[in-house]
Amino acid sequence: MKRWLLGIAFSALWIGAAGAATIDGIGVADTVDVGGTTLVLNGAGMRTWFFFHVYVGALYLRTHTTVAAQALADPGPKRLSMTLTRDLSANELIDALREGIARNASPAERARIAPQLAALVTTMRTIGGAKDGDRIAIDFLPDGTTRITLDGRPQGQPIAGRRFQRDLLAVWLGPNPVQADLKRALLGGG
Repeated sequence: MKRWLLGIAFSALWIGAAGAATIDGIGVADTVDVGGTTLVLNGAGMRTWFFFHVYVGALYLRTHTTVAAQALADPGPKRLSMTLTRDLSANELIDALREGIARNASPAERARIAPQLAALVTTMRTIGGAKDGDRIAIDFLPDGTTRITLDGRPQGQPIAGRRFQRDLLAVWLGPNPVQADLKRALLGGG
């Protein structure tokens, strides 16, 4: 019932918005610039954990799609943005990303991206946690690198690897996403 109500609420916000979406009072931009390319908002929704709102997630692509496989396979630039609605420690961020990758990648696939996952953990530790209202963006660049920013400021070093990009984005869009209704919302409610 809760998922259904969230879906209805998001659809109403999405349909009612002539421009940017607003989710739980948090504005989501229509477009973002990633590496000199303007990306359009594909979809946005609320990440919840039990009864807690955790963040508003937004997915930006070159062109709109409702198909997760298309978004995952697209080598072009992409952005997954998370605007926090509560404070999260570095360990909470790291654990959530590790769990999401483990849910969608086999042990052999995780072994292949172990260096990139270690670099991501280092970056999250550098961030040291994020506060309510902070915006973490994960930019997937066409050269195969992934860049993390906090409120527009680069964090850590770019992380190389197309396979890593796919496995990281699968946290939200894979067959076992972090939250099924968030996946649907990121895919434009499709």
